[in-house]
Amino acid sequence: MDSGRSPFIHRSSQARTGEMNEMRKRRKQKCLEDCTIQQEAQPEVSSVETFQEDDGEQTCAEEISSPKEGVTLKDKNDTGTKYKKSKPAFHQWAKVFFGSWAAIASGMLYAVYLSTFHERKFWFSSRQDIEREISFQADSGLYYYYYKKMLQATSIQEGFFELTHDNKTLSLRTLNSVQQIGLYPEVFAGILYRITGSREVIEPVYFYIGIIFGLQAVYVTALYVTSWMLSGTWMAGMLTVVWYIINRTDTTRVEHTVPLRENWALPYFALQVGALTGYLKTNINSTMEITEVYRMYLVCLTLGYFTQFRNSALLASPLLSFIGGSHLAKYIQQNLKKGHFVARLMKLLLHFYLVLTVSIALNLVIKKILPQEENEHILKFFEAKFDLNTTRDFSTNLLLCQETFQTPSQEFFIRLTQTCLLPFCTSVLLICLFSTLEVVARKFRNEPQKSDGLPDVVVIGERPEVVYHMLHMVLFGSLAVMFQGLKYLWTPYACMFAAFGVCSPELWMTVFRWLRLRTVPPLLLALVLSTAVPTIIGLSIWKDFFPDVMSELSELQEFYDSDTVELMNWIKRQTPTAAVFAGSMQLMGTVKLCTGRTVTVHPLYSDRDLRKRTEEIYQVYSRRSAEDIYMILMSYKANYVIIEEGICNDMGPVKGCRVKDLVDVANGHILYSKDDHDVNYAFSLYGRFCHEIKLDYSPYINYFTRVYWNRSYRIYRINTLISFQY
Repeated sequence: MDSGRSPFIHRSSQARTGEMNEMRKRRKQKCLEDCTIQQEAQPEVSSVETFQEDDGEQTCAEEISSPKEGVTLKDKNDTGTKYKKSKPAFHQWAKVFFGSWAAIASGMLYAVYLSTFHERKFWFSSRQDIEREISFQADSGLYYYYYKKMLQATSIQEGFFELTHDNKTLSLRTLNSVQQIGLYPEVFAGILYRITGSREVIEPVYFYIGIIFGLQAVYVTALYVTSWMLSGTWMAGMLTVVWYIINRTDTTRVEHTVPLRENWALPYFALQVGALTGYLKTNINSTMEITEVYRMYLVCLTLGYFTQFRNSALLASPLLSFIGGSHLAKYIQQNLKKGHFVARLMKLLLHFYLVLTVSIALNLVIKKILPQEENEHILKFFEAKFDLNTTRDFSTNLLLCQETFQTPSQEFFIRLTQTCLLPFCTSVLLICLFSTLEVVARKFRNEPQKSDGLPDVVVIGERPEVVYHMLHMVLFGSLAVMFQGLKYLWTPYACMFAAFGVCSPELWMTVFRWLRLRTVPPLLLALVLSTAVPTIIGLSIWKDFFPDVMSELSELQEFYDSDTVELMNWIKRQTPTAAVFAGSMQLMGTVKLCTGRTVTVHPLYSDRDLRKRTEEIYQVYSRRSAEDIYMILMSYKANYVIIEEGICNDMGPVKGCRVKDLVDVANGHILYSKDDHDVNYAFSLYGRFCHEIKLDYSPYINYFTRVYWNRSYRIYRINTLISFQY
């Protein structure tokens, strides 16, 4: 050995081996401490993943879990609990098996409940086809019409072509109904009915509602599984289902309006949320994987853009602008986590400001490049909704008067409080919010988590999937407070979120950490409470409300609108198949569904032309002359007009929301003062058309001839040859 060389260059093999052993011991000791914390936070985890480093050595995960080591891990309370790598125990598999079985059974039983309730309410099996179709209330019946039309075609290709080139629904208008009305569910159901050969097995209407009830089963099961994943126990899923069914008045409208779009969309949304929950629970550990979530949304938007006939509204959506804005802000601003506390805080605030401003600017640029005619209409609606402006626009005021866009009533919050959902949901949300803020503040200060003498478990605010759902709760809750129709999105979500919270040991441990509880073993108490509290809640509310659920199934109800049935039968027998009818939106949807006649408007209006049509057709309830109404109806090639007594003689309690009030405001025949909302009637030369035409005097009888009437409806034929009688 050359004595001139430095001893630091050539070390003896013994010294090198000793140093490597010392490094391995230190590494093993650190891994033992980390694994202790992980096992305390997730005691049910029975195996640890292994991987190879670049130098081919075993990592600490393998060293700890190696069977020949026989490592015993002890927590700070020296419980002496032994953890070792082994296959999942039998009770783990049993828990998964019974939990999964309960999830599937819950969904199936709920679908059976819906089917039984629907049969009891509408007597569906004993009704004629026209009576069944009338039971599709509100504007939902028109969707079923397109499903029937898809089945009446000679082939799938012909049926799809007729829906995309529809010239038999609206007079003087050819529609791509699949794009404008969103008929993808009906297209799917029609294709499925054909290719499965169900024509010889089940009636089309039962196949249609069966798919929807089946999707509700999927919806309930998805909520169950999501709550289970968040809490770690299937008891949370059971409590979710109990709350969902007990609060069914505020969780779903499928019992009364089967074909609504939300009954198709919400189950898929729940599946998406559940899948993203699983992804966040297992994979999020870096900024890159958050990026992966953004890419998922981009892929979904791209697919939606092309499958919806290049719907430019998706390109102008706030989601796309937010994704672009967040990426641009990320590249503009680097090293957010470096520097002292004040510097990092200022960087974070600046980052949020950049995301907000860049997203808004990007959205405005996109809307300038791709102008949307709906933007002005939507802006008017929000301005009027939040009292930023007043408008006489008929379409805007009609939307504001819809129950869906009204503010929820006090009874809504009382019902949720009586079932214990609102108090527990609010408590869980606040705990998660404060815990998240605590975690963010601690990370900004680079402070380690304080144990306070408690086991080192993961606090609830450190879990990315919990933060994701917390943000959803805040967003959906804010929307539900403003718009009653969105409670059907928020309330099921609240059932899932509240059930997760009361069943989560981590949430109870977070509370105990704040309270610095030491008199009772906190981990044991958390496990007890996360089981006992949901059990007590479920049994108590089930005891109070289960009899009402069962009484609804045993009670025979009756839904039969004889006047509407007579009207539809008369139209089918006494009018030509090419006749064009004018009337209210909801009634025209029923006319189209039950008779197939062409109409001038329908309840699913979605563009400027249809809004204009609706306002002009509703002039039959205004204070305008017979000649004006005649010219309007003739401009749409209408042959018959239907007057509804319920609209003409409406004495509803909501002032300003009756149809005749809305048309009077739009025409300047009614003025409301801004302070006390007093009604001031402006001068009009004519009486209300729907009243005057009933008296059968000139000039009304010159333009219109009454051909049918009953207690609820009057049909007038629009004369093509005008004979003036005095």
